[in-house]
Amino acid sequence: MTGQLTSKRCIPCEGGVPPATDEEIKELMTHVDGWKLTTTKQKAIDVQAITKEMTFKDFRAAMAFLRQVEDLAESEGHHPDFCVHYNRVVFTLWTHAVRGLHENDFILAAKIDELNS
Repeated sequence: MTGQLTSKRCIPCEGGVPPATDEEIKELMTHVDGWKLTTTKQKAIDVQAITKEMTFKDFRAAMAFLRQVEDLAESEGHHPDFCVHYNRVVFTLWTHAVRGLHENDFILAAKIDELNS
């Protein structure tokens, strides 16, 4: 399922675009494995996001994976929030410019999964 998203590129999003609708999010969620729909705060406003926790052998493996994600994020022009807990990395994706979810978040999620497969 992720192939449909991994073949796409993130498009620049500078605002003025509405966030994805509930129906669009429901459809896009079927294309990413293990990501959860959540909310996060942006300037005291709740916005929808997707999160996923990944576990690695140890700290070095987690950091090596993040270096791959760094290259991916730069090439896509879309950057995840993440937190490292020794051998675990928690990713949070949402589009700041639209204050919510956009197809770009799901594209990047699918590509992060592809790196980890």
